[in-house]
Amino acid sequence: MSDLTYGLFVRGQYHAGDDMRKRFEEVKAQVRLADQLGFSDLLTGMHYAAAPFQQYQLIPLLSRLMAETERMRLVTGIILLSLHKPIDIAEQLATLDVMSGGRLVFGAGLGYREVEFKAFGTTPAERVQRLEENLEAIKRLWTEDDVSMKGSHFELDRATVSLKPMQRPHPPIWLGANADAAVRRAARLADTWFINPHQRMDTIERQLSLYKQALTKLGRPMPAELPLMREIFVARTRAEAIRLARPYLEEKYKVYHQWGQDKVMPKGDDDLSLAFDDLTRDRFLLGSSDEVAEQIIGYCRRLGVNRMILSVHWVGMPHSQVVDTLNLFAAEVMPKVSQGL
Repeated sequence: MSDLTYGLFVRGQYHAGDDMRKRFEEVKAQVRLADQLGFSDLLTGMHYAAAPFQQYQLIPLLSRLMAETERMRLVTGIILLSLHKPIDIAEQLATLDVMSGGRLVFGAGLGYREVEFKAFGTTPAERVQRLEENLEAIKRLWTEDDVSMKGSHFELDRATVSLKPMQRPHPPIWLGANADAAVRRAARLADTWFINPHQRMDTIERQLSLYKQALTKLGRPMPAELPLMREIFVARTRAEAIRLARPYLEEKYKVYHQWGQDKVMPKGDDDLSLAFDDLTRDRFLLGSSDEVAEQIIGYCRRLGVNRMILSVHWVGMPHSQVVDTLNLFAAEVMPKVSQGL
């Protein structure tokens, strides 16, 4: 596997009533800083009807943030693919790939929220079929002309996308997965499994074994990239990191629990309503630079991950804290990880 790289996940969620124009100036500054500090990837997520939060939408946000960095890859992390039509996503993302000079990574997943399925006229029962059909159609639209394909919710009749992506045959595809079946699906359909931020280390280890078994059965090698996303906050001491991050991280995961995120997590690791100390254990990167570096080295050695996607901002956290933790991470954690690997 190649050397470890880092990605910045811009969550883009804020309290209702917050000034989203001002917050966007901060988001741009965070991206510029991450670029200067040597981060390789830029990601943002997708949700609709995100109450009690406000949230920027993924594709326009990435499109604008692309102007703040000429180097970082742009990762859709993740598009809720079962909600959409394949020709729309194929053309939107091809446009992003061309505009960025071939820097797009297509991250996709199922989604899990009833409010989103209802708003798009679909159901959770249809989501797996729709994701698989959409992914097949998008790959074909990116690599073929005159595509004819009838899906459960679309029909392509000798369709050719208005613009093909710059990358050949197409941008890398990362598939997010929570459940065991979804992990096996990632082995079958995508270039790699995008490992989520909310499973414990032991759960990921078990599922990684399933992923490798599925790849072997399919005759596919381990991917060159294995990305893992984690919530992170670095301070001078662990106590300080927890004191500064806890109010925001705790609120975020309470909302995840309300949204039903843990309902799609595997048995035994499917409760995001845990007390904060229990929730953080083997799940988040929190602590001093020495502790966080040690945690990252552990993930790399135990799992073989080589793309660390870091979420450093949660609803309500001041911009200054994000800047402080990014600077401390780059100055102290990144060198220690390099020396330890």
